[in-house]
Amino acid sequence: MASRRVAGVDSSTQSTKVVVVDADSGELVHSAAARHPEVPEVWPQQWWEALGEAGGRSITEARALSITSQQHTTILLDRRNEVLRPAFLWNDLRAMASGANLVRELGPDRWLRSPGLLPDSAHPVSKLRWLREHEPETAAQVETVLLPHDWLTWSLLGRVAQPSTDRSDASSTGYWSISGGDYDDDLLRHSFGRAVLTPEVLPPDAPAGASAQGLLIGAGCGDNAATHLALATDVGDMVISVGTSATVSMRTTGPVLDPTGRVDTMADARSGAIPIIAMLNGARVLVATASMLGITPVRLDKLAARAEPTAGGAVMLPYLDGERNPPREERHGALLGLSRPALTPEMIARAAVLGLACAIADAADALSRVAGEPRRILLVGGGAKSRALRQALVDLTGRTIHTAPEREHAAFGAARQAAWVLTGTLPRWPLGLSPHHPSESSGAWAVDVRAAHRAAGLGRPAGPAANSS
Repeated sequence: MASRRVAGVDSSTQSTKVVVVDADSGELVHSAAARHPEVPEVWPQQWWEALGEAGGRSITEARALSITSQQHTTILLDRRNEVLRPAFLWNDLRAMASGANLVRELGPDRWLRSPGLLPDSAHPVSKLRWLREHEPETAAQVETVLLPHDWLTWSLLGRVAQPSTDRSDASSTGYWSISGGDYDDDLLRHSFGRAVLTPEVLPPDAPAGASAQGLLIGAGCGDNAATHLALATDVGDMVISVGTSATVSMRTTGPVLDPTGRVDTMADARSGAIPIIAMLNGARVLVATASMLGITPVRLDKLAARAEPTAGGAVMLPYLDGERNPPREERHGALLGLSRPALTPEMIARAAVLGLACAIADAADALSRVAGEPRRILLVGGGAKSRALRQALVDLTGRTIHTAPEREHAAFGAARQAAWVLTGTLPRWPLGLSPHHPSESSGAWAVDVRAAHRAAGLGRPAGPAANSS
């Protein structure tokens, strides 16, 4: 019945997605989406307008709503709570050197102790350092720093009360400690030169308030935490998400510290942690390759699925947008090992799939080394629809991988949190996972393919810590 409906909002890099869900069964009642502008910097008001376009009248059907969003993207407010400049998106690489300098200045041990990660180009703590050095006049006016889910939640509440956030998004800033459960003001002062106002960190099941229309608004969370909520992950579950970006994460009981800097540990939207490796290059590698070949992504998937498993020796390094992990500021991919037999649409399509799959498989290995072997692996995101990518991941990792029914998982995770806030209990909604097993022939070629990609430079450089001495 309508009185038990809840809404989940995912304000991602590319669009705002809204789902209205039955709080008891998890059944989807309504969904809508609105595109975001594809620009390097975005005024937050554009996300607000997209929420209005996608949410519209459907949100009024719900009794509670929670918001999830792209993590790390940084919004700067002045003392009048006005936005000072367009937001720095998470995938903006300008602050890469700033993050490396912060590691050098204080040493990796200080960052691993608190907040539990080594800052890179994505983290707000690095972006604040960049702003201080490159836009000092703007930096001097900064009073408050928010992330998109913080700002949208605050906007739904009229932008009058103190802004709030949750532990998952707070932990993505680079100046909030999972182990300490609080902001690290010393790091903020060192990075930015002075203190700023930060949002109140609410428990994951707490309401942030109610809108003027009486809609209960949850604390919200970061998109990776929301996906884990949607999948009802247990400790040891690894989630591979292939959307605009590609992420590999695992639910753990507490922080996992990686001195190489490759793995970040962020808090989840319950009481544990999510060690994660986040990469800039996800399904858009396949979209770009399809565009270059003059075909649709669906056609590329079919070509790649019927090509020789090794792509005839062709190796694609998928760093088309630069890379956060491993760090590569320049937008340089590469297509290597070409021969006449390999220079066909089928082989190039297969090379793109293998390049992305090898990058993800290497990230899964790196995460397993510090967080332990996964209990099970779940694959979600737009890339999960690619049969060729899905089977390549299964074959290259040598593991069974489970997929969930296609849906907007981050938005569903936000809706599940909204139901938790509304009812006081985190609901159990059916998942309907499907297993995918390695092919019988994969053992004969998968090891060689991964070795060829590593030799071509897939995993280098090692990470921020490698440059911190």
